[in-house]
Amino acid sequence: MRDETIAIHAGYIPDSTRAVAVPIYQTVAHDFVSAEHAGAVLDLEVPGFHYNRLNNPTNDVLEQRLAALEGGTAALVLASGMAAVSSALLTVAMAGSNVVVAPQLYGATFTYLAHVLPTLGIDARFAADDRAESIAPLIDGQTRAVFCETIGNPAGNIVDLEAVAAVAHGAGVPLIVDNTVATPLMLKPIRYGADVVVHSLTKFIGGHGTTLGGAIVDGGTFPWADHPDRFPMFNQPEPAFHDVVFARDFPDRPFAVRARSVQLRNTGATLSPLAAFQLLQGLETLAVRLDRHESNARAVADYLAGDPRVEWVSFAGFADHPSHQLAERYLGGRVPSIITFGATGGYDAGLAFFDALQLFKRLLNLGDAKSLAIHPASTTHRQLSDAEREAAAIRPETIRLSIGLEHIDDLIEDLDQALGVAAGRRTGPH
Repeated sequence: MRDETIAIHAGYIPDSTRAVAVPIYQTVAHDFVSAEHAGAVLDLEVPGFHYNRLNNPTNDVLEQRLAALEGGTAALVLASGMAAVSSALLTVAMAGSNVVVAPQLYGATFTYLAHVLPTLGIDARFAADDRAESIAPLIDGQTRAVFCETIGNPAGNIVDLEAVAAVAHGAGVPLIVDNTVATPLMLKPIRYGADVVVHSLTKFIGGHGTTLGGAIVDGGTFPWADHPDRFPMFNQPEPAFHDVVFARDFPDRPFAVRARSVQLRNTGATLSPLAAFQLLQGLETLAVRLDRHESNARAVADYLAGDPRVEWVSFAGFADHPSHQLAERYLGGRVPSIITFGATGGYDAGLAFFDALQLFKRLLNLGDAKSLAIHPASTTHRQLSDAEREAAAIRPETIRLSIGLEHIDDLIEDLDQALGVAAGRRTGPH
């Protein structure tokens, strides 16, 4: 099946009711057939649903669908995108180890890596930028993963995945990527060397600003068994789960199984079945929404680039964008509907523009059917130092737009009037 069909049909076989929509299994637990059956399920000897902190039939369909779209071997859904990021990193890292990170990140991810992981004894080493040659020198014998966003949020940079994967694999560590902005319909990172993919399902996949969710997809590609000293958690009996040896017992999906049976089981960031159902609805329309997102974004970027009240525009669809060639290579010429720009006048102009918006919603999200705007320096990245914001490609005036599905003329009219306020005067459309 092609992606558009997978997004609607994969992972679901109707039960005796022959319900066409995936049912919401709103239950806490499932009945065991017998004590023998219970033991086999709990010891991971046979698949089965038992307690919904770990798995649920509705969630299972979403997991299968996401794994199929990403080209992975298994997936795990969680309560939020940050739960996916933290669970993925803690599946592979422990006190005394480190992860090497490209700095262009979502603000909460940056904060988690820079300020929370160190309290657990895990060092996050931030490269100067997202280039493989900047990442390579930071990897040492205690490194457990390289982490990046395939398309940085809000920077809009596109990572050269093949080059970064080659550096990571050459040092014997996996590449973990956040593919939220691209979605698997624009980019499949596993094809280019990524070993684990995480998502905030809250964004484009959910698509309507109603439902939190996250996901981890196991590429089934990294040879954990070849690195027993670096990754004992995959090669030694797991005391927290019946002494299973993940690399031996689940060779095609050890990361996903460990993330579920150790992280999710013991920390409880469970996605509710109702949320999984809502996210499935969003996934079904993702392909058609992305087309409209993209066409609107191209029109908005062209408008902003031609407006004298705008100092700069960063959009991967422009030939002079630093990541334009990577967009051609990895996205097949497509571009995400994320635009960053700066109104002339610095920080004050950015704030004035932000406050003057009427149609665009001012909020901490992206990928919504509605068009959204944020001023990162005063919101998502306000807790960062000036140097940290600079490393994340956040200028004082930066505005990030997530372009939605409205009529393009209405979006441009709102941008025009807000730019007029920022410039201290109102003018007609340009």
